[in-house]
Amino acid sequence: MGNTLGVAVVGFGWMGRVHTQAYGRLPHHFPELPVRPELVVVADEVPGRAEEAAGRYGFASATRDWREVAADPRVAAVSVTAPNFLHREIGVAMAEAGKHLWIEKPVGLTAEDARAVSDAVRAAGVQGTVGFNYRNAPAVETARRMVAAGDIGTVTHVRIRLFSDYAAHPDGALTWRYERRRGGSGVLGDLASHGVDLARFLLGEIASLTADTAVFVPERARPAGATAGHTRAAGGAPGPVENDDYVSCLLRFASGARGVLEASRVSVGEQNAYGFEVHGTTGALFWDYRRMGELGVSRGTAYQDQPVSTVYVGPGHGEYAAFQPGAANSMGYDDLKVIEAHHFLRSVSEGTPYGPTLADAVASATVLDAMTRSARRRTWVDLR
Repeated sequence: MGNTLGVAVVGFGWMGRVHTQAYGRLPHHFPELPVRPELVVVADEVPGRAEEAAGRYGFASATRDWREVAADPRVAAVSVTAPNFLHREIGVAMAEAGKHLWIEKPVGLTAEDARAVSDAVRAAGVQGTVGFNYRNAPAVETARRMVAAGDIGTVTHVRIRLFSDYAAHPDGALTWRYERRRGGSGVLGDLASHGVDLARFLLGEIASLTADTAVFVPERARPAGATAGHTRAAGGAPGPVENDDYVSCLLRFASGARGVLEASRVSVGEQNAYGFEVHGTTGALFWDYRRMGELGVSRGTAYQDQPVSTVYVGPGHGEYAAFQPGAANSMGYDDLKVIEAHHFLRSVSEGTPYGPTLADAVASATVLDAMTRSARRRTWVDLR
């Protein structure tokens, strides 16, 4: 059965539930993992939420104060799934308490926040994994391998999109997500952070960029009580939206490739429309999150009128074999978080980082900060 590892979850909204369920599924999908997570404590400041989570998922205890988690000797590893503005304080405290850290992106509100957590993790000698889950899709891992192998020649340009409608409704509540002080840069931290990670994962470091941002729903109603997810609050007192609904960005990579990254949280008619198109001198790769198990591949020597084939990922691609026995069987979002949990606990068990680390979070946040500066100054920003 292996050794047990006491884990805690801090913040039990939707993402806290996803992390908890991922821990529970690990022994089924990755039985060779030498450690088994034990749900020790769940923390959430909303009255009754932690107790409900403990009863439903089997945590040994519940608390409203995350500081009790940091002081709990039963806890060896912590998932930080609280709102973004709490990431730095909680992440640093957990690392300083000697807890391994699985923390959701964007790891605070700025690159400075992400760097503080990264420094704390490094100083404490603990492992740190970050929730850049889309890179875990087997088709994305396959695309990265093909790019690195030169299967589409030298990459010339990439387009990355992350469109969603979760904030499109004008009656959406004015939660912390829309405040600069607590929600940071808005769609940049929420969606574009994933886009930056995919760009770096596929093509390497970004050398410079220029960006434009916009707020398309400038005012929302304040909620009457505690919220979870993207709730409605029609009739409440109105307040201003302080951070961005939309970003578009031109990228120049250190390799010489060019890129376009676009993200929106108010795209009516788009639900989780995430994906990329990578073009090279002899071919191209295409991926759409909504068709997660398919990778469009064009390669050869035709150059013009070269066909595109659909590759259905199977057991030979990424971590697919841990979930399905044959190609073209569907995987889902939660499966990507199970892979992430596996990376995390494997890192803890072996003392070697697997998957995205705090260094990746710092790199992503640095690019997001540069986007914000570029949009404000209306100029290119050099990242070298």
